[in-house]
Amino acid sequence: MDETDRAIINMLQGGFPICERPYAEAGRALGLGEDELLERIASLLERGFLSRFGPMYHAERMGGALTLAAMRVPPSDFERVAAIVNDFPEVAHNYERAHEFNMWFVLATETPQRIGEVIRAIERETGYPVYDMPKQEEFYVGLRFVV
Repeated sequence: MDETDRAIINMLQGGFPICERPYAEAGRALGLGEDELLERIASLLERGFLSRFGPMYHAERMGGALTLAAMRVPPSDFERVAAIVNDFPEVAHNYERAHEFNMWFVLATETPQRIGEVIRAIERETGYPVYDMPKQEEFYVGLRFVV
């Protein structure tokens, strides 16, 4: 990673322009052309310096819903269950944890009632109960990593 890559990461953590040509505008602020910025972001993703680059949406503000869910899955059945869970388009991310509840995933749905429907479908397809842990309160942390 060079100084330009660091500048890109540092700047883009603070926001991204909303306009007709956001990469051109962001590139200008960095002294880069639009194509070079796009190429560098793609390279940062490909090399693993960034795991994702994209917007963060508030599903609830758009009429949807989010919830954290957990399951107890025997280690011998973990891969099979993970594949089933990950096949649901509503599963945003799925994590294995060293805990009694060893599978944790986030559901993001277009409507609040869809959360229950997806949970019941996962239970039917996997044969294991899903524990819904909806958000009770939200805190804004404003986490940034200066590189």
